[in-house]
This record gives sequence, C-alpha cells and structure tokens, in this order.
Amino acid sequence: MADSVSVLVEGGKASAGAGLGAALGPLGVNVVQVVQQINEQTKGFAGLRVPVLVKVNPANRQFTLEVGRPPVAALLLKEAGKEKGSGKAKTEVVGNVTLDAVRRIAEAKGADLFGRSIEEKINQVIGTCVSAGLTVDGKDPRLLLKERTGARGPR
Repeated sequence: MADSVSVLVEGGKASAGAGLGAALGPLGVNVVQVVQQINEQTKGFAGLRVPVLVKVNPANRQFTLEVGRPPVAALLLKEAGKEKGSGKAKTEVVGNVTLDAVRRIAEAKGADLFGRSIEEKINQVIGTCVSAGLTVDGKDPRLLLKERTGARGPR
C-alpha cells in the first residue's frame, strides 16, 4: 500500500521547505525531484494554491502525483483581480466577475462540482460569488440565482 502526502502549494512555486520536505523526507523519496515535478505540473496555476497528492510506494520509493484544481473561490478571485474575498460577504462587495467567466470556471471544474447539468454547476459557482463578496455582471449573485432558477428555492 502506498503512503501519501497531501499538500496545498502555490502553482509553480513549491519548495522543499519545512512543510513538504518534512512530510516527504521520512518516506525516502528524492524531495528535489518531487518538488520539480510538482512545479512543472502546476505552473499553469501560477498565483493560485493547488492541491497536490503525492503517493509513494514504500517498496521502491517511486512516487506519483495527483494534481487537483484550485478551489472555485480562488478562480473567481483571480478572475476579479482580487487577492482575497470579502470578510462581510452579504454586505461588502469586493469585486465583479462576468457570467462568461462563471461559465468557464464551472466547465473547468467539471466533475469537482455537484450539479448534474452545466446550468446547476454554474449556479453553484454563482453561489460561491455570494460567499466571496463578488457580483456577477454587476448584479447581486443571490438575485441572479433567483432569476436563473425561477425563484424555486432550495430543492
């Protein structure tokens, strides 16, 4: 059975520092090689924190990487050009994203989201806009959700 280490790294900027080095060192893998591969596979997510799972076979010390996708909130904030979301999400707006950007994020996250259809996944991303303090095309995301769902409310 493989040992595994789960880490959250900034895309393309993993280092063999305290967190990753300390976790991988006891497993007997070449930490520098692991860091190089993580950086190579995450460079497309520069500026975003990306979940990475490192699986190590203890018999031969070979490793494999499973690179996840950044969280929806991180993708939305990058799209809005913001470092962080609102601390008072329901009263403070920190930025705006377009509905096209919301659609792209929903499509990129794909199976990571719970909706059965792309429309349900888009609604889930719009819901994250509420928590992050972002508007969608200048509209309050709660109102936009009501418009999109016909004010059905929760199912």
